[in-house]
Amino acid sequence: AVQLAESGGGSVQAGGSLRLSCVASGDTVSNYCLGWFRQIPGKEREGVAVIDGDGNTKYAGSVKGRFTISQDNAKNTLYLQMNSLEPEDTAMYYCAAVAHLRPETAIPVLGQLGPPVGYSGQGTQVTVSS
Repeated sequence: AVQLAESGGGSVQAGGSLRLSCVASGDTVSNYCLGWFRQIPGKEREGVAVIDGDGNTKYAGSVKGRFTISQDNAKNTLYLQMNSLEPEDTAMYYCAAVAHLRPETAIPVLGQLGPPVGYSGQGTQVTVSS
């Protein structure tokens, strides 16, 4: 099993930046794609970004060029640097892990798969005001 713990959410004005962190523990994390998805109440969840053990990444079109996903393997920590934030980015952001998929196939199923192939954290709220 994989345990995921997010931090770094908060409130920011449009145009500002936030960095989310996610500490992963448990099974060999390098065997998983790690990523972020977001959920707005009443709307479908959206895979935001994903990275695999080799550093290959995939982004949703809505965040490409503004968000950057990275990982520190020594610390088993995943990051999401969010720049040029917009009110439409307001959501609960979740860290997720998916096994046995490449980034392009993992991003649409982030948060939708359960153990042992998928895990999610508890989420951190991001609020962007105009």
